[in-house]
Amino acid sequence: MIYNRSVVSAVAEDIEEKIRRLRELGRIVTETEEQPPTPGPPKPPRRRVSRIGTFRERERRKRIIIGALVLTIIIVGAVISIYTYMESKAARELENAKRAKIAEVNKCFTGELANDTTKVQLINKILAAKNVEEVMSINVKAICEKRKQELEEAKRRAEELKRLKELQALKNQTKENIKMAFEPLLQAQVPDELKAEIISTLNSLLAQVDAAKTKDEVLAISPDEYLLNLWKKVYYYRIDSIPTRDVILKKGKESKICSKDEAKEIIGKVTNLADLLQYSVEKVEFVQIALVLPRDSVVGGFLQPGDKVTIYAKSNGTKFEEIVPEGRVDLVLVAVSKINVYESESKSTSVSSSSSTTSQQSSTTNYSPGAETSYQTSQTSQVQSSTTQSSSETISASYSYTVDLAEILKAIAAGKVSDPQKIREELEKYGWKVLDLEKNTNLMALPETTKVLVIVEVPKDFVPKVLTYKSSVVLARATG
Repeated sequence: MIYNRSVVSAVAEDIEEKIRRLRELGRIVTETEEQPPTPGPPKPPRRRVSRIGTFRERERRKRIIIGALVLTIIIVGAVISIYTYMESKAARELENAKRAKIAEVNKCFTGELANDTTKVQLINKILAAKNVEEVMSINVKAICEKRKQELEEAKRRAEELKRLKELQALKNQTKENIKMAFEPLLQAQVPDELKAEIISTLNSLLAQVDAAKTKDEVLAISPDEYLLNLWKKVYYYRIDSIPTRDVILKKGKESKICSKDEAKEIIGKVTNLADLLQYSVEKVEFVQIALVLPRDSVVGGFLQPGDKVTIYAKSNGTKFEEIVPEGRVDLVLVAVSKINVYESESKSTSVSSSSSTTSQQSSTTNYSPGAETSYQTSQTSQVQSSTTQSSSETISASYSYTVDLAEILKAIAAGKVSDPQKIREELEKYGWKVLDLEKNTNLMALPETTKVLVIVEVPKDFVPKVLTYKSSVVLARATG
């Protein structure tokens, strides 16, 4: 294309040179015709020229001028045609170059660069180019790569800014969560030393969150382990603060009476914070309640004051559940309203002529502590001597009576009995003496429905449940 432009320039210069010569030739002719004769030294008389020769000379000159003009017009037309053609060809080449360059722009600027402002500016620059060299000097690929790098850098900065914002938001949320998790600890009533440890641990965790560089580092910071250890120390303090020897350790609906050491051991074995926070420690306050139950519900009635018992209840008619984990027996009474007593006595005296005398005495006493049970005791004594005479005499007597136990106790309490100590001794043959006889003889005398009054000490928190199942509770004695 540069070669074509050189040819065009050479041709144009050649044409211009010819036109310039023609113009000079025409100017010389005109000047020759119009130039007045310059005065000079007188010339010799000229030879007289005929008019016909002069006319012919003029005609010849006119033809020369006309030919020069025609040639000039032809040459100018040719030059204009050639120039027009060359200009048209250059315009086409410029247009094709612009088209090719724009196609290159469209090929490079795709995807997110399809509507980029740099693309529009580049196309406008191509369209504004005046020549092919200016079009070809536009490095589309370099501009496109530069723009891609700028966009990548902008995207990277935007992503980095977004990451930092998200990281800061996560840090703020994590710190709020940590503060909320520590709030119950900060409100707990604990010694100053433990309070200072709680605050120090909280500040340390918040500092770790602030120092984190990535989300993973923030998410890896968990206060659970710290909270678990601190809460255990709070529970230990609460257990030690209770004045009683034993404590009640509750978890949900379950309650257990245990020593302080046992409670600490249970708390120390917990490995989950949520499970630990379900526990509560309470002071054991015992109260006494009276239960009248059949003997088969109180270990057969073989209970002693001071025995530890666990109380169960039949909740749904068939299934038993533990309602009191531990209680203590304070008093046990056999329910007896009347005592039936039968006594008989006989005395026999015999005298023989051989002076042999035999004296025998026997007595029998029947005890009936219940309506269906009676006990009998007998005693016989015999004395024998010999005399020269013999005689015999027998005396016998028997009687029975029913004693109202309540009235006897009232009489003793009112001092209306002449010998209350003897009566007390007699009453000792009843009640638990009967149960002792059952144990010693392996014989059951009292029926299983015999009522037994038990005064039992239980923690006051369990009293409502015991009273709810009062008629269906069972006492189990602890043997371990």
